[in-house]
Amino acid sequence: MKLYFSPGVCSFASHIVVKALDLPVSLVKVNLADKKTSSGEDYWKINKKGYVPALELDDGSILTEGVAILQYLADQKPEAGLAPANGTIERYRLQEWLTFINSEIHKSYSPLFDRSTPEQTRKAFLEKLEKRHTFIAEHLNTHEFLLGNKFTVADAYLFTTMTWAGAFDIDFSKWPSLKAYQERIAALPSVQAARAAEKAS
Repeated sequence: MKLYFSPGVCSFASHIVVKALDLPVSLVKVNLADKKTSSGEDYWKINKKGYVPALELDDGSILTEGVAILQYLADQKPEAGLAPANGTIERYRLQEWLTFINSEIHKSYSPLFDRSTPEQTRKAFLEKLEKRHTFIAEHLNTHEFLLGNKFTVADAYLFTTMTWAGAFDIDFSKWPSLKAYQERIAALPSVQAARAAEKAS
């Protein structure tokens, strides 16, 4: 398999999972500005959506969308428990969190990264993120991880979005449980390995 990624963006979540599971996945860096891979390939020809992550499967087919890729990767080694078994209520809880992170957290950051976004709109999205982070912090007051006491792909995704907060002066120290969660995830060997690999890429 090949994971197409770009440092510092949402593909980092998939990278964390690859490291956590020690999967035989080749990493291909994508320059999102010119849509070229590190070897000079036209990324548009690989993923017509133009963004990362994308996962090339062993049969040559391409899987896109981060939440789908995260679950696919987790299912390669189900015994590791990074995603509950399909068909269980716990799996639907995982999908509930992944959907929430995708639509309410990830997509609320998108307009903040766009320099053309009007200040009033930026303020509205920052206020939305404040409410969403408060909701998550309340959950983490009684849970070590999003699904309880075990790290899952949802945690990899949430942590990835948390790495963007500093660029917009979002201070997690106002939510002690969220700050402690961030530090707990950051200390995981898989996160440190993925971070080192992207820094060296």
